[in-house]
Amino acid sequence: MIEVLKKIWRFAGKEQKNIRKSMIGGFFYAIFHMFQISAIYVIILALVNGTVSSAPAWQALGLLTVSILGRAILNRFTQLQQTHAGYFMVADRRIAIGDKLKRIPMGYFNDKSLGELTGITTTVLDEVESTGPMVLVSILGGLINSLVMFLFVLAWDWRIGFLALLGMVFYLLILSAMEKRSASLAPKRQEGEAKLVEAVLEQLQGMSVIKSFNLTGKGDKRVRKAITDSRDNNLAIERLFTPYTMAQEMILHLFGVLILGAAVLFCLNGTMTLADALMAVVVSFLIFSQIQSAGSGVSALRLVGSSIDHVNQVDRIPEMDEHGKDMEPKKHDIAFEHVSFSYDRKPILKDVSITIPDKATTAIVGPSGSGKTTLCSLIARFWDADSGSVRIGGADVKDYTLESLMNQVSMVFQKVYLFADTIENNIKFGRPHATHEEVVAAAKKACCDEFIRSLPDGYNTVIGEGGATLSGGEKQRISIARAILKDAPIIIFDEATANVDPENEDKLQKAMEALMKDKTIIMIAHRLKTVQKANQILVLDDGRIVQKGSHQELAEKPGLYRDFLTARREATGWKLAQ
Repeated sequence: MIEVLKKIWRFAGKEQKNIRKSMIGGFFYAIFHMFQISAIYVIILALVNGTVSSAPAWQALGLLTVSILGRAILNRFTQLQQTHAGYFMVADRRIAIGDKLKRIPMGYFNDKSLGELTGITTTVLDEVESTGPMVLVSILGGLINSLVMFLFVLAWDWRIGFLALLGMVFYLLILSAMEKRSASLAPKRQEGEAKLVEAVLEQLQGMSVIKSFNLTGKGDKRVRKAITDSRDNNLAIERLFTPYTMAQEMILHLFGVLILGAAVLFCLNGTMTLADALMAVVVSFLIFSQIQSAGSGVSALRLVGSSIDHVNQVDRIPEMDEHGKDMEPKKHDIAFEHVSFSYDRKPILKDVSITIPDKATTAIVGPSGSGKTTLCSLIARFWDADSGSVRIGGADVKDYTLESLMNQVSMVFQKVYLFADTIENNIKFGRPHATHEEVVAAAKKACCDEFIRSLPDGYNTVIGEGGATLSGGEKQRISIARAILKDAPIIIFDEATANVDPENEDKLQKAMEALMKDKTIIMIAHRLKTVQKANQILVLDDGRIVQKGSHQELAEKPGLYRDFLTARREATGWKLAQ
């Protein structure tokens, strides 16, 4: 139990000060609680002694007033500190996870399900947020309060105090046994919760496929299993806790009865006054209330500890940006020196050595699966090469910090992702502090200002997640506007016009030309007119550079590029037979 409490304390980080304040407040809350018991004692003494004056009543009223006001103020204070700690320690961890995910290889997202990360940042951290500080404060606060009450009772009558101590010891022994037993089930419960989020997320993302194949109600076996497993894990936890909870209640009630019986016995044999005996009866109902509060926190302790262990798994993911330096190269030529790369031991690039000149356009062509996108991904350091080096401006990309490297590169993907936010904020994604005027200027260069202004709220129009409310061409032009605004010296186009209709292609071409001025351009494309103006064309096949040159040079040589041109001409001349 102590180790789990330490784990929560370490997880709290800079919020430890607020938890500490909450516990200190809880200690003084216990002191004010004793004023209430003192008020009862004053009344009992007055009744037993037959005092008919109003003095005891006023004394009791004063003690009760101080007790109620003190506890109200301290309860508000401790709750605020506890809530602040819960929200902010989890908010800080979510931000830290987001920052870390920027610095890990993209391969991690292939190996690990997005649902697992979603589960950690939502369900698992929600558990810590709502329960972590409460558990820490209720357990430590409950134990401190119990200690305060025990010391008061012990000073008042050591025999009653001894019985109270025995009851607390037996209670804590049962509590410790329950906490140890829960160690085996808590991780399973957290794993089940994360898998449930993962399964539901996958189901929602694949809903269009499920509907198109008429699998509604049939294609959700994984979700149903995850729900069943989550239910079973939660029921197992409850079944485990129930007998221990019953035993705890029985122990406390038993010792409450023992205190009551002892008070009657002591009164009858003359070793305790009637007033003290009546007070012992009251104490028998109140003495264990605070330790019960601590016990209720222990029932959730392992769950919180397991949640923190689950979250801490993210910390063990290796980072790519550990020893980099902030650099701003004078030139932006790119060199691959004997680069090899594999996905899960499947070779993709094999001993590639090429140079991409500064402020020139390099097109990359080749059959599907030849390694074109991988080549570009290594420039942006989405992955690291297995061997060899990738250099920008003469410096290895591994020598840059991730931030300074990404300041040099903008990427326009075939599949554009836009966030559920305003169009202006989507364009500003690469430069959050850009002015509205700069956003509009970038949109005009990207040929999207006109359609943006036609929308109901113009640049303040909120688009659906992923840009679902826009056409493919509109999303592409917004992504180009985003790249224009960022104004990075290296631009990578990953088949940016592959899925765009002819009506939008001319506008996209103009937008791309506006973006390409005085930049180092790397362009993956299948369309002939997209690549034939490039200064250099690289032909990839089976992970190797098999041809290199201008369009004219490669068109005159036998090889894969000329085969590519021939296939395009045949496709252009194809028509339906009459």
